[in-house]
Amino acid sequence: MKRRELMLPGGAITAARALRAQQKPMPVIGILGAALSEAKQVQLNLAAFRQGLGEFGYVEGQNVAIEYRWAEGHFDRLPALAADLVGRRVDVIVTEGGDSTTLAAKNATSTIPVVFHTSSDPVAKGLVASLACPGSNLTGVSLMSAELLPKLLELLLELVPQAKLIALLVDPSIPRDVEAAALAKGVQLHILKAVSEGEIDAAFATLVQLQAGGLIVDTLNRAYIAALASRHSIPAIAL
Repeated sequence: MKRRELMLPGGAITAARALRAQQKPMPVIGILGAALSEAKQVQLNLAAFRQGLGEFGYVEGQNVAIEYRWAEGHFDRLPALAADLVGRRVDVIVTEGGDSTTLAAKNATSTIPVVFHTSSDPVAKGLVASLACPGSNLTGVSLMSAELLPKLLELLLELVPQAKLIALLVDPSIPRDVEAAALAKGVQLHILKAVSEGEIDAAFATLVQLQAGGLIVDTLNRAYIAALASRHSIPAIAL
């Protein structure tokens, strides 16, 4: 499964949690998109999003309504479309199609929750104040990237400042800049590669033997990894 396909179910989880706080008999999700609405990738993303909602008991047309606004590739239309969703008083806005879409939603409202996914650094793009404390009505998920990993290391060390050894579980490349960041923090970084459950089991056996103080995750099978991290009481962080 491609990483982009993993992101929207995560957005669905965040959106579903936001809907739980609403009192309307039929809550409304607004989807703001920049791309062509009939594009194959867009349709795949929407299918994954609906599946994620369904896992929380939300079915479009039954107990949740979805308002769609598509710029059809015309990015200059995004501000007006975002304003239209705000005027519709949707309960949450989910953005699709990049940071420009999310920025349009952010500029349109400071009160309606906005759920985004991005392949860049959301702090550098001005979407949130920090990874630990977004500080606004925006929240979301980000594709793991090499430039974000040093920030994740800093965040993990804030949570477990006593850690002397941090593990990085990756698939398949090794982001060397994290090693430099770990060295600067005086922390030993142990890098493990794993994708399959068998490889992940072996990696955790190594983590337990090394007495790792924390784990940064940059690979798939995250639910399986989370269960193992909880079982072995290893603080873990991932995007």
